[in-house]
Amino acid sequence: MAMVVAGKDKAGMDAGKYVRYTPEQVEALERVYSECPKPSSMRRQQLIRECPILSNIEPKQIKVWFQNRRCREKQRKEASRLQTVNRKLTAMNKLLMEENDRLQKQVSQLVYENGYMRQQIHTPSAATTDTSCESVVTSGQHHNQQNPIPQHPHRDANNPAGLLAIAEETLAEFLSKATGTAVEWVQMVGMKPGPDSIGIIAVSHNCSGVAARACGLVSLEPTKVAEILKDRASWFRDCRCLEVLTVIPTGNGGTIELIYMQTYAPTTLAAARDFWTLRYTTGLEDGSLVICERSLTPSTGGPAGPSAPNFVRADMLPSGYLIRPCDGGGSMIHIVDHVDLDAWSVPEVLRPLYESPRILAQKMTIAALRHIRQIAQESSGEVPYGGGRQPAVLRTFSQRLSRGFNDAVNGFTDDGWSLLSSDGVEDVTIAVSSSPNKLLGSHVNSPSLFPTIGGGVLCAKASMLLQNVPPALLVRFLREHRSEWADCGVDAYSAASLRASPFAVPGLRSNSGFLGSQVILPLAHTVENEEFLEVIRLEGHGFNPDEVVLPRDLYLLQLCSGVDENAVGACAQLVFAPIDESFADDAPLLPSGFRVIPLDPKTQDSPAATRTLDLASTLEVGSGGAARPANDSSYNLRSVLTIAFQFTYENHLRENVAAMARQYVRSVVASVQRVAMAISPSRIGMQISMKHSPGSPEAHTLTRWISRSYRCHTGVELLQADSESADSLLKLLWHHSDAIMCCSLKASPVFTFTNQAGLDMLETTLIALQDIRLEKILDDSGRKVLCSEFDKIMQQGFAYLPAGICLSSMGRPVSYEQAMAWKVLTDDDSPHCLAFMFVNWSFV
Repeated sequence: MAMVVAGKDKAGMDAGKYVRYTPEQVEALERVYSECPKPSSMRRQQLIRECPILSNIEPKQIKVWFQNRRCREKQRKEASRLQTVNRKLTAMNKLLMEENDRLQKQVSQLVYENGYMRQQIHTPSAATTDTSCESVVTSGQHHNQQNPIPQHPHRDANNPAGLLAIAEETLAEFLSKATGTAVEWVQMVGMKPGPDSIGIIAVSHNCSGVAARACGLVSLEPTKVAEILKDRASWFRDCRCLEVLTVIPTGNGGTIELIYMQTYAPTTLAAARDFWTLRYTTGLEDGSLVICERSLTPSTGGPAGPSAPNFVRADMLPSGYLIRPCDGGGSMIHIVDHVDLDAWSVPEVLRPLYESPRILAQKMTIAALRHIRQIAQESSGEVPYGGGRQPAVLRTFSQRLSRGFNDAVNGFTDDGWSLLSSDGVEDVTIAVSSSPNKLLGSHVNSPSLFPTIGGGVLCAKASMLLQNVPPALLVRFLREHRSEWADCGVDAYSAASLRASPFAVPGLRSNSGFLGSQVILPLAHTVENEEFLEVIRLEGHGFNPDEVVLPRDLYLLQLCSGVDENAVGACAQLVFAPIDESFADDAPLLPSGFRVIPLDPKTQDSPAATRTLDLASTLEVGSGGAARPANDSSYNLRSVLTIAFQFTYENHLRENVAAMARQYVRSVVASVQRVAMAISPSRIGMQISMKHSPGSPEAHTLTRWISRSYRCHTGVELLQADSESADSLLKLLWHHSDAIMCCSLKASPVFTFTNQAGLDMLETTLIALQDIRLEKILDDSGRKVLCSEFDKIMQQGFAYLPAGICLSSMGRPVSYEQAMAWKVLTDDDSPHCLAFMFVNWSFV
């Protein structure tokens, strides 16, 4: 029996009166509550009329019941949330205590080794009399190479006992890395533990090969986590294929699998890798699941694995996953990835890609943890559907885009790829495949793409080295400013290739059509926003009537990842493929795009103190940037850029398409080089001078003019600097909380400079800023107000403008509480430009 306390109503009901409800009445009220938790007065009266069992209940009492019911629901949800957070904190605390124990053991070991080395230094006779130097070398062996590879006799492939011995050794060595001190782990920068963080991420220091480790919490049961992790192709984007060739059950309820795996090469400049491994799945006494794996080699024993041409055999040292159940549900995961990728087989400039544990952590270790967290949130319903599609379908699109781009970059012969002869210049490689079904998918109807006369897929690709350009910054610019590098005719050709009759090759006949601006339509993103799936609409205008095969608007499905500038060792990628308006789940995708992979920073060649302080060396350019320290290694950052573009062709036009593709990729390379130079932090100051007309001021001078003019016109200091140094003023202007912009004094003013807040507000960069006109960002009322106040600004020197709305370069509305405009004067008091300050702006 339920009851509720009702307050005194208009009829004079006594306060504190208890109303008792029968189970039938509660059931009727619960039915309504499930449909409408907050019914209106009319709905409550209707309820009383429709349910005779409620006829003896006053409307006021019904209202109080719903209030109490909503309150109980809210309290239950809050209690459940707090219990979840408490479970996470408890599990994370346990994890941190274990990590602390491991670190204490490591410290004790290092203290012991340090004392031993001190003793050797202070007893030279002991060191000199031992001519073999065995004592010194042996004592430091564990520190210099913490995972020596033991030699094992060859095991018979037909002997499960021999394979089980390898499996048990692998298990012991893996656990010593996951929870012990077998590898010297260093916490990865920027990865802080906490209940909402991805986990504790560490990378190896001073060990053979490269290794990474992750510890984290997920709200999935251990068996589900194990199932996901074993399906490596679903989350490891570099995995081309994984074949389980042999499965052997063990007496303890586990399984031994012999696995052959091929991985993609990240660039066109090195061969792909493959692995031949033993994977052991078993349970521990405490209820934990373990999946551990290692390569089978002559030194470890086991049968010889398959070989494949054009692949370099890499070595997987004991690695794997320790999955421990948590109290109250969920799992605590320990991941260890430890590989030797044979870095000596690649060109020297690329070796950092194969020797960097941070890159391994981002591409494999963190990727696994993120994928599990993504699945967990999708399973709980926390991830909304995009475009009416389930998250799993959208994730499949992302995987197909990534895999298709990797296939294009690698051009494996078993996919039907073969190289075309070059034109004598080796900068662009052209490959063709006459087996499009294998590339596009077996569901694609090849005759519909290549009617009667036949055809195939052509790929033009190139790789190059970039200096001093953060990969995230470059890819973000390429995403937001497609017109800076793309050709509308080539985009139109790619889109038309989805039709039954592709129209002719760009450049072979006149094309009067052109494309307008691009519109980015978000489709899906991962939990931590490290990857975006979106549809790009390229607005078309002015096509000839006979080109009815081409829609007015073109559509691209696009995958963008790695645009977080704070992610250490992350690869940044922009991959896109034309789609038609139907956007079917099984639509053929032919991906093209860019991949930028950071190499380890080079050592500074000169002291930081000798560097000139300007926008090049003090300021972070891009959304949300902060001041860079003077010795930031990103100024010596090197990256490898890989570009690949794919096109369909008809057989009789193959040579023409190849010539077009080669010329197009060269033009894209030139555009990207120009963009990279423009947005490089070390070139920003230079670019400002280059883009301005002759005689324009450098950044320090312009800052001084802006500040002095503001003070002269208003009598108030714009920049409260402790000193009058140009460096201090420039830093204060750049990091001012309000958006401060300068535009030219012309009939159609264009922006010439803005601070970081202005770049964020306009969603642009310094180099692209100078293509934005003032009238394009102001709405109608803003333009009218400015026109009415312009004379006052020029005569009085400044004017306050009311609150309003403007548009960013991406078309997003931005509101501001107030704006101010003032005339910027030079040292001789002649007008130089117009400055604006937008106060307390925010995206609507």
